[in-house]
Amino acid sequence: MTGQLQNRLQRFGSALFLTLLLSACMTVAPSGTDTPSGPALPPMRIFGPPTAEPATRSNYDMAQDFLDLSFRLESGRALEGFSRFEGPVTIRMIGSIPPTAAHDLAVTLARLRAEAGIAISSTSSPNASITIEFLPRRTMQARAPNAACFVAPRVRSWSDYRRARADVLDWTTYQTRTTAAVFIPSDVAPQEVRDCLNEELAQALGPLNDLFRLPDSVFNDDNIHTVLTGFDMLMLRATYAPQLAPGMSQSEVAARLPAILAANNPAGERPGNPLPPTPRDFKDAIERALGARGNQASRLAAAQDALAISRPWQDHRTGFAWLTLGRIAGRDDAQTSFAAFANAAALFNAERLPIYAAHANLQLAGFALATGDSAKAIALVDTSLPAATRSQNASLMAGLMMVKATALERMGQADAAASLRLDSLGWARYGMASDADVRRRLQSIAALAAPTENTTP
Repeated sequence: MTGQLQNRLQRFGSALFLTLLLSACMTVAPSGTDTPSGPALPPMRIFGPPTAEPATRSNYDMAQDFLDLSFRLESGRALEGFSRFEGPVTIRMIGSIPPTAAHDLAVTLARLRAEAGIAISSTSSPNASITIEFLPRRTMQARAPNAACFVAPRVRSWSDYRRARADVLDWTTYQTRTTAAVFIPSDVAPQEVRDCLNEELAQALGPLNDLFRLPDSVFNDDNIHTVLTGFDMLMLRATYAPQLAPGMSQSEVAARLPAILAANNPAGERPGNPLPPTPRDFKDAIERALGARGNQASRLAAAQDALAISRPWQDHRTGFAWLTLGRIAGRDDAQTSFAAFANAAALFNAERLPIYAAHANLQLAGFALATGDSAKAIALVDTSLPAATRSQNASLMAGLMMVKATALERMGQADAAASLRLDSLGWARYGMASDADVRRRLQSIAALAAPTENTTP
């Protein structure tokens, strides 16, 4: 590989690897504050209600998922008893509310009513069951440096949270929920706000744990899914089933779950094929690799550790480890990065996980563009864009569209390229934090179109 090509691939990597959005337990170092100038951008695009695919796995497997989600915290601590709200739930928003938040909250609440059967509505009352407070990211991270957004029990505001004792903030002792607060940064991308609304509201209502073994859920620290899935709605519907009650033991809930799941998901009545549990070492390695702390060498070593741990599984967790290695290695070693993304894509395709594969394919499309193979770049985008659209991942959609637009332009299809690029910018404004970020992403991808030798990494 020539030095020129290596440098261009590295610039591509620094622009696109952030499409692997991080979960609430991880943070990313902020991007630069420069504001590249450019033409006026089109209006922001926003999503309507998604069409969630129903849960497809065995009820036998999902019963164990429910128990692991509902009776453990992410730290591994056990809950003393089953926990949920009783009666109608009300939601209010306070603080510096982003312009898109009201729309996205309304969509999410409508889905919770229709798909999970929860009696939930908005209110302006200070006595709301759940308060969503928006505040600057810097303010949040001064108290919770590793959280992009989070939920806390028994408080109604940030000031309550700051004053609360540890026992007040202890979820393990909170069976009948009456009050909770969700804290979301006000100065992030609209998509990140929406993603936080989905996951943190779901955790305020029900499961408090995240499990890497779930390929079809927002209750997963890989953050591949950005809005509540059919599996998530099934878990919430089961949480609020009349057969269950706050304070029940795990064995009492387990005895009732088979009938609850059979009634709500009859297609899942078949033998299971459970995945092996995820050891804590894997999660720790991923957090070290993707967290804001550590140098390049330590992050690369952590990504390699995660891959070594997950190799025997050969499932979506192994693929995510490959994605992580590709992202970290891409800063210095484009060949390793390309191989990692190719391995991830192959595994995700074998597992029939199109939204996972779309993340890998975006990176591979960029490599194809940088090496002069515009047709391959377009094919990868065309394969991946439907999954990104169904999952309502605007950042991923915009990246795919920008790559395809650049490839079309290189192939002499200027009108088609301009139309697609304009569409991508509307989605990019929803998926990215600022117009400067949108222009920076566009410039980085356009830079790949410069003529170069047709060399593959």
